[in-house]
Amino acid sequence: MAGMVSVPFGHTRVNRIAPDAGPEHFKTYGASMPLATHWRRATCAEVDCDAYLNGWVSTFDLGTDLGQRQYDYCTHDRERRYSVQRVSMTVVKLLYGPGQRCFRSGDHRVPLERPARLYVAGGDWRGNPRRIPVRVHKRPEDWVEDFSEHQARVAAIKQRG
Repeated sequence: MAGMVSVPFGHTRVNRIAPDAGPEHFKTYGASMPLATHWRRATCAEVDCDAYLNGWVSTFDLGTDLGQRQYDYCTHDRERRYSVQRVSMTVVKLLYGPGQRCFRSGDHRVPLERPARLYVAGGDWRGNPRRIPVRVHKRPEDWVEDFSEHQARVAAIKQRG
């Protein structure tokens, strides 16, 4: 093995072992649950949102333009109840009690009762240089069989040397 490499993965970076062979020599077996087809929006109560269950505190520095805009938005919101706590001449806290929809409620999702999308793709995390089309299996048994046959081919190649 050539060592470790750091690669982007979503909003972060992960360390991976750098393979000795190029991505054209690999296949990727995966399961995905796309947001558009396998999830639905949910309420704070459905996802046991911590802010919904326990309440939360929003702090604003009114000495900044951003703080003033955020404070103005929150204090004109008629959906949520809060109490005000002044910390200093420019810093104010709004204390929200439990049982209220949080400000991130639009991000809450719960899975639908759908099986994962099982696929086989050419290449690996570095890409698919041979542009092999992604194959999506309709039945889990077919995906397992494909994987098993591929593993048997890899073992036979390794045994031959």
